[in-house]
Amino acid sequence: MPLSSAPKGSVSSIKKITGNDETRRFLSHLGFVEGAAVTVVSETAGNLILKIKASRIAVEKALAKKIFV
Repeated sequence: MPLSSAPKGSVSSIKKITGNDETRRFLSHLGFVEGAAVTVVSETAGNLILKIKASRIAVEKALAKKIFV
């Protein structure tokens, strides 16, 4: 299931990241790698607020659709 469909407050493990090389590289620099735990904190204005490791990051919903949990 794409991360954009994960329920608010749920903790999920990243299974796969799709997209071109540049997109995957960008996400990996933010900490989005296979096996990492990610939590959907909230959704505002089409963006998702995510908690990964000790950081909170805002990600566009279109980008969150490339992250599968």
